[in-house]
Amino acid sequence: MKALIVLTSHDQLGDTGNKTGFWLEEFACPYYYLKDAGVQVTLASPNGGQPPLDPKSHELVFQTEDTRRFDDDQAAQDELANTAKLAEMKVADFDAVFYPGGHGPLWDLHNDHDSITLIESFIAAGKPVASVCHAPAVLLKAKDSKGDSLIKGKKVTGFSNSEESAVGLTDVVPYLLEDQLIAMGGVYQKAEDWNSLAIVDGLLITGQNPGSSAAVAEALVKAIS
Repeated sequence: MKALIVLTSHDQLGDTGNKTGFWLEEFACPYYYLKDAGVQVTLASPNGGQPPLDPKSHELVFQTEDTRRFDDDQAAQDELANTAKLAEMKVADFDAVFYPGGHGPLWDLHNDHDSITLIESFIAAGKPVASVCHAPAVLLKAKDSKGDSLIKGKKVTGFSNSEESAVGLTDVVPYLLEDQLIAMGGVYQKAEDWNSLAIVDGLLITGQNPGSSAAVAEALVKAIS
């Protein structure tokens, strides 16, 4: 079994002057879940090389068993520092694709031609596409075989408006993910703020927030097993 993990290359949090990127827990948890299940993992990003880490996600309060494992894992750190270029990835080489969140994907992956083409190709090939927290933004511009929105009529979740408000970034993000998922025809569902929720609808697997990472990873492994 082989899985592709696609990370953001975007590091600017709007015009705040602060940094963003991917959220460590949302990468580390599925990364190790997949690896421990015997899945061969490849990392990619639009620019290749080291993807930007949201510095806030490395603060003590957000650390988990998986993030600490990553901090002690030089091989994994080296792998992350040398991600492949997204444009060079081929669907035929993988059984599934997973997108970790963090605010970065709201800006780059949501609008990335290579990512959109990849997602459409994975679905066309009958292979699952998983994303968590802000990363369901990668689905917003993808189309199905009929040219309709990929998420039209599909049950999906992602970082909620109330969670965005709670972290004080409602007026910083380029759009509210919950609103956009609904606007594109998604049947949006959510749990109470910060509770775990993973939704599987056909080949789409989405998770609401950082705490949903394990549930998304579990659903993804189940889908490709």
